[in-house]
Amino acid sequence: MATSWIFLSCLYAILTVSHGEMFIDTGHKEQASSPSCSVSDVDGLCDNAKVASLEGFRERKSEQDIMTTNQGIKVVDDDNSEKAGERGPTLMEDFIFREKMTHFDHERIPERVVHARGSAAHGYFQVYKSLANITKANLFQDPTKKTPVFVRFSTAQGFRGSADTVRDVRGFAVKLYTDEGVFDIVGNNMPVFFIQDSHKFPDIVHALKPEPHNEIPQASSAHDTFWDFVTQQTETQHMVIWLMSDRALPRAYANMEGFGVHTFRLVDAKGISRFVKFHWKPVLGVHSLVWDEVQKIAGKHPDFNRQQLYDDIENGKYPEWELGLQVVEEADEHKFDFDLLDSTKLIPEELVPVQRVGKLVLNRNPDSYFAEVEQVAFHSANIVPGIDFTNDPLLQGRLFSYLDTQLSRLGGPNFHEIPINQPTCPFRKNNQRDGFHRQTINVGRTSYSVNGINNNLPQPAARNRGFVSIQERVDGHKIRKRSPSFADHFSQATLFWKSMSTPEQDHIVQAYSFELSKVGHVFIRQRLVDQLQNVDATLALRVATNLGLKLSDKADNGFPKTDVKPSPALSQAYTAKDSLLTRKIAVLCADGVDGQAIRELNDTTTNAGAYMKIVSSRMGSLTTADGTEIPIDGTVLSLPSVLFDAVVVAGGADSIKTLQESGDALHYVLEAYVHYKPLAAVGEGVQFLQHIGILSKTKEAALPSGVLTSAQNRLSEDFKERFLSAIAQHRFFDRQRVSAIPA
Repeated sequence: MATSWIFLSCLYAILTVSHGEMFIDTGHKEQASSPSCSVSDVDGLCDNAKVASLEGFRERKSEQDIMTTNQGIKVVDDDNSEKAGERGPTLMEDFIFREKMTHFDHERIPERVVHARGSAAHGYFQVYKSLANITKANLFQDPTKKTPVFVRFSTAQGFRGSADTVRDVRGFAVKLYTDEGVFDIVGNNMPVFFIQDSHKFPDIVHALKPEPHNEIPQASSAHDTFWDFVTQQTETQHMVIWLMSDRALPRAYANMEGFGVHTFRLVDAKGISRFVKFHWKPVLGVHSLVWDEVQKIAGKHPDFNRQQLYDDIENGKYPEWELGLQVVEEADEHKFDFDLLDSTKLIPEELVPVQRVGKLVLNRNPDSYFAEVEQVAFHSANIVPGIDFTNDPLLQGRLFSYLDTQLSRLGGPNFHEIPINQPTCPFRKNNQRDGFHRQTINVGRTSYSVNGINNNLPQPAARNRGFVSIQERVDGHKIRKRSPSFADHFSQATLFWKSMSTPEQDHIVQAYSFELSKVGHVFIRQRLVDQLQNVDATLALRVATNLGLKLSDKADNGFPKTDVKPSPALSQAYTAKDSLLTRKIAVLCADGVDGQAIRELNDTTTNAGAYMKIVSSRMGSLTTADGTEIPIDGTVLSLPSVLFDAVVVAGGADSIKTLQESGDALHYVLEAYVHYKPLAAVGEGVQFLQHIGILSKTKEAALPSGVLTSAQNRLSEDFKERFLSAIAQHRFFDRQRVSAIPA
């Protein structure tokens, strides 16, 4: 019996440490109907191999559990330290207290220097069809296979405690647990970066972070050191105009594009290499917030984007993206008027279309933020056979920097043994040993290669089975100099500006004006305005006027180029998709509201995949005109309009009378209106919009853009259809401001 028990214990340990490769179901069944993929025991049937591999590391409490120390000693009293008498000093011998306090004192690890504020989720990637014609990478071969992923979104500038909605570039890092090892696409929600050479990376980060003398401002680029740096490094101007655009204010992570930024290589089975740019295209389309809105959200709900991601997954509204590839044959490397290896440049989609080759789905929230989201380690050098690097000088520096960072943050060379970082395929098959936090117990006498004692194990892989770098000829003198092909710093900024719709251009002007108004040194503001002349004369003039400055004759190199053609694919106005999924609608009402209209609105919105919340001046429940009770989801203060995509003023004479006497209710609707959101008024709700000046009392007057009314509390099918269409459109930037508001 004892032998059998030892055998079973060893078998269980092997299965656990093997990361599920012997017991995980690989049939790739469709996910069950539950809101999120869940594994309840080691025989769980989750079709995500990574999620299943984490099961051996999960700890769940049960009614039978007795509290113990980390060494297994049962604890009788967890409320009091051991003292010499009831009012005496605590004893040094209290090992239970010392263990608990020591663990508490060491719970935090160094936060990331950049991208410290993050959110993440599990999911899978599935290719649409085999891509064997362009890459031998296993994850791109079988359209029936789901490759597990863990995706982390982040803001770049702020500390862990900063807000989600600040103006910033967002990290979009995808860890794919492939059968050939971990493949990380460590990118952003913008396709370019500030600098061309990684040697300047510490400088841009130091300039962007809070100023060192007073640690101000937090999570903001509106300060002197940032603009001092970027106006002296003109290569930054393309990225800066992206940062000033609506792309820096995403509505939700699910409405955010992702980009690999660098040019990589795809390598096929014959060793033929092609250049590639990676894109993640959101299925719900690209949508953004507006500047006034994000500032208010930062104060009222700093976890806005994080909450949306978590809630959508819990409610089964899984965020989805399509993987897009821009593939360039090696023979075409030099056919563009920019250098493919320059990370401050993008390839316009009109020149090289984005081929959508697969889908990324996030369908499970982490169980432990620290163990998974905080400890996950991404690295641009994590590639698999079929993917390779280029000589992009920014990428080359990242290949060193990310590994070096993990060694510091995660306690040494064994961070790959942290469960969230472990591959799902066999790994650690080498002779590396020891180091901080080593989990593996290596059996045997040899820790070197080659070794005769252990039959030269482990053996290297055959060339056609493992990673082999492409045989690129490299020949040149050692030199600290950039290629002349990297010299154009402005024409793609001009491309971006010319590609924007009128509202997007207005927002860029407003962003430059706001940011530079926070800069104390006038010469820095002037330097920026001078450089904007190299991008576009109208842009420069509008910003200069707002800042009280005059244009000078300091445009460089004959810029701006006047022959730059717009790229519609860069504008959200042309790429946004009208979608109702995950949209949030507030219904503003009070006692006496028409209950039937509320029920119809709820059915209409929830059936379309949106969320509807009842908002009033207090919590509890409302009594409707027909005497029924409706629970209130939040107040006008706890659920402000900035947290919603649309606002509805419901009918009911008593309800409207109460709302018209409430300054908070008036502000609620006007705020949504000036943020260009859809508004709807039902029944007596029309009177409310007339009362605050949004609607004219003249029957012949046209309705403002994005404002819908129904004179009857019963909703017609036509009204419902127009209502949903307006919410899907998201913003109505052609709307005129309210000219007058009654006292």
